[in-house]
This record gives sequence, structure tokens and C-alpha cells, in this order.
Amino acid sequence: MNASELFVQCLEEEGIEYIFGVPGEENADFMMALEKSSRIRFILTRHEQGAAFMAEIYGRLTGNPAGALGTLGPGATNLITGVADSNMDRAPMLVLTGQGSTDRLHKESHQIMDVVSMFKPVTKWATTILNPETIPEIVRKAVRLARTEKPGAVHLELPEDIASMPVSGKPMSPRRFRRSVPDDKIVDLAFDMISSANRPVIIAGNGCIRRRASKQLRLLCEKTGIGVISTFMAKGSVDMDADYCLYTVGLGAKDRVSQAIDDADLVIALGFDMVEYHPQLWNAQKSKRILHADFLPTEIDEHYHPEIELVGDLAHALWMLNERIDKHGLPNFDLETQHRIRADMAKDFAEYRDDTTEGTIRPQKALWDVRETMGANDVLLSDVGAHKMWIARHYQCHEPNTCLIPNGFCSMGFALPGAIAASLVHPDRRIISISGDAGFLMNVQEMETAKRLGSNIVAMVWEDHEYGLIAWKQETHFGRHTDLAFGNPDWKGLASAFGWHGHYVPNAADLEGALNAAFEETGPSLVVIPIDYRENALLTKKLGEITCAI
Repeated sequence: MNASELFVQCLEEEGIEYIFGVPGEENADFMMALEKSSRIRFILTRHEQGAAFMAEIYGRLTGNPAGALGTLGPGATNLITGVADSNMDRAPMLVLTGQGSTDRLHKESHQIMDVVSMFKPVTKWATTILNPETIPEIVRKAVRLARTEKPGAVHLELPEDIASMPVSGKPMSPRRFRRSVPDDKIVDLAFDMISSANRPVIIAGNGCIRRRASKQLRLLCEKTGIGVISTFMAKGSVDMDADYCLYTVGLGAKDRVSQAIDDADLVIALGFDMVEYHPQLWNAQKSKRILHADFLPTEIDEHYHPEIELVGDLAHALWMLNERIDKHGLPNFDLETQHRIRADMAKDFAEYRDDTTEGTIRPQKALWDVRETMGANDVLLSDVGAHKMWIARHYQCHEPNTCLIPNGFCSMGFALPGAIAASLVHPDRRIISISGDAGFLMNVQEMETAKRLGSNIVAMVWEDHEYGLIAWKQETHFGRHTDLAFGNPDWKGLASAFGWHGHYVPNAADLEGALNAAFEETGPSLVVIPIDYRENALLTKKLGEITCAI
């Protein structure tokens, strides 16, 4: 057995199911070993960035890492954007790169660069395998680190001469451990803090969609009625139809749901991750009482200085609070403002549900129709751009991990490759990606991958012929925007060229029917709509006029 074969055996022992990537010469031994595996499927992609996004989505949906593979040099550099996105969005991933022989790493040599140092800032750990006998320990450590809260990416580099060396080691068996839980005395103090509040509100971060936390959060809300505001990545932590669901926060401007935070005398932050929504935006005066519960202690920040921290398994912490609520009860809270905000937001969502505009389609109408065509467990993936802001505000969810938005690193080009991975994880669900015309073309080559795999996905493109989010922000700040315009392909011709079904839908009245038709088609389908981004400025004006009546 050589080192590559041992490496593959170790990955099999860890339960790795998929490796996505583009191999090179330096991965040759590893790829030969991987080809023999009956337990790991290799998915050839058309660009390493697409591979990394696919691995990220697999990790977000399953909680287990997949591999993202590239060769040395340019293959490795192509991976890095998707790796950074996975790491900052808290998705487990194994980044696997080849490298030249160790006898030329100390000098100038063809395609040689310090890949490990490049990956260190965007991973939880990055290392080179220099001794084949250490592979079992390294793989065990890598997978454990990738899965451990907060999950993220780990990079392993295998030089080509090490990959072919004989080795006698055996894989290490994974052994799970129970996460630490908060101390009883601290939970008692947290319960007292909640009991003394009059208008508490919950901010649910992306920790709430992992590790059973959503179930315990819903139980707490059923008992107390306390409203839940989700960050972009925490969508679905509570059901959109629940009376205590206050929808989503995270736009740069103050939205209606921000009033619930202004009104609150206690903010209960659960699984909150400030990479998504900085506390300065909702605690500018540094005056809010904050209760923090998460797997890890909070990041130090002058606008986020909790009085009490429940550090440990989040689901267990919520269970401990629920026990105390059952035993002691809680006072009746004043939640009138929260109920009003929920009603106002619901009106916003339905404002253009029956719109029949021709020639362009409003974002609100587009997302109403998408929500109507999607079941409770179906999955939407948002790319990054102006559409992401509309999805974050207007597309609400019934279940965790049914709306996947990159909101830590926020990389464009995420949605199409991510949808391919989502269809592998959930082949029985409807999968839709929504991209702007800019973001979609950043990884358009993965249309071939989707066709080759027979992915049953719908890729929706909002066409505005410019970098719309940048235009929106420049208009807001400067009253105008720089030259951000570009041309686009013949969309139906593009779909045909890749063997996809294609739909161009210019009229609002036809959209829901076109979406349902696309979902009924076998294989991938492209649905393109001309989007009416005049609504961007109107939303900015509306948010600017929102005031909090406490």
C-alpha cells in the first residue's frame, strides 16, 4: 500500500462521501487510489472554485465535510475563494491539494508556491504531509477540526513524492465526543435575567440551524411567545408561519424588524455570529442588555458585551432553559410591538403577489412566486448581489437549511455550483438557485457539470445588465453610480448550448407557471427574468422612513 491508498482509506473511515474537484499531475497517485474506492464518489468539476462551493453546500446541508480537490499552483489558488466562503459561513470542508516533490520545495521551481501559508488565513488548520506514516493522525485531526464548532475548512497538502511512498499504517477510527454544556448556576442566572425582562427578543444566528438547536428554540418560543429575528443564515430556525417568527434582519438600513430590537429591554442572542450582522448596527449606543448562548465564548466587541454567556452545546443550553420554564414559569411579556411588526412585514411580502406587470418583474413578485412553487423542505440557494438583499428580506422558510445564503465571506458565483451539490444531497427535493446575471456568469461553466450529472435543478437569473448591488449602494451614498453595465448572452441559446431547458419570462403573470414547468422538466433548467430594480431605490426610501414607536 502506498500513501495515497492509505489516505483514501482514512477518508473512507471518516465517512467522506464526495470529493469535488479538478485533478492535476501532482494528484495522479491519489486519483488512482480514489478510483478504486467504492465508498467515495469523485465529481469532476469545470473549475476549482465550483468544486469548493459544491463541497461547502454539502457540508452546510449534512454537517459532514466533503473534499474540494485541486492540484498545486493555479489549481490551489482557484480553490481559495470557495474555501474562504466555506470557512466564514461555518461549513465543514476538507481542502485537498497536490504539491511538487519535496526535493524542490526549498527553491524556485515550476508552479511551486507556499500553498499552506496561503490557506492558513482562510482555514481552521492547514498542513503538509511530509511523512506518510502520519496520514491517519492528520486525517483524523482534520475531520475532527472541520466538524467541531464552529465548523470550517481544513487544508491538507500531499506532495507527489510522498503520495507514492510505501506505508504500513492503518486508519484511525472516529470517536465522537459530547460537547461541553453550560453550568447549572449560569443557566439559573440566565433564567432569572429572562424572568426580569418585560420586552425580550431573540436574535437567532447560524448556530441555531445546527446540532438540534432549532427544535429546542421552537419549544422555548412556544412556551414564552418571545419573538425570533433570524440572521440571513439562520432562516428556518423557526417556522415562518409561527406567530413568534419576526423574519429576518441584516440589511444595512434599519428595517421594520429592527424596531423589535430597539423596543427590547433584553436581547437573547442564540448562536449569533457577528460576521453576518455587526452589533454596531443594532446596539449603537452600547446600552442593550444582552444574554449570549453559543457553542463558543463571544468575540470581544464594544457593541456586544453580554452580561451572561451560556457557553457550550446550544441545543442543551436551550433545553436547560426550557426545563426551568416548565418548572417555574415566566411572566407575561409585553410583545405588542413584535406582533405589529410581524403583521407589517407580512403586508410587505404580499404587496405585489398579484402583480401583472409586463416587460419586467418586481423582486417582490418574483420571490412570492418562488415561495409558492417551493415546498417546506425544498431548497433555495442565493448568490450574492442585489437579489440577495431581496431574498433575505422577502423569502422566508419553514425549516432550517432550506434557504442557503453566503453571508460571512459573501462570494459571488456560489449559487449554481451549490445547487448541484444540494441536488446530490436531496435528490427528492426541488432545488432552485437564484443569481444575478453577473454572479451566474462567474461560474457558468458548471452548467456542463449539472448536465453531465443529470442534476434536477432550476437556475433562476435576475437580469439587469449591471452589477446591481454596487449600483444600488453607490446611488444611495452618492446619488449616482459609476459605469457598472455589461452585456449578456442569448439566454435560451446558452441553455441550449449546454443541453439545458431554457425559459425567458418577461411578464409577471407567467412566472409561477414557468417555474412549475421548469421543475417538472428532467435535468437542469434555466429561467431568466428581466428584473425591475427600480424597486431598490423605493425600498431604500421606505426603510429610511421607518421609525420606531415604542
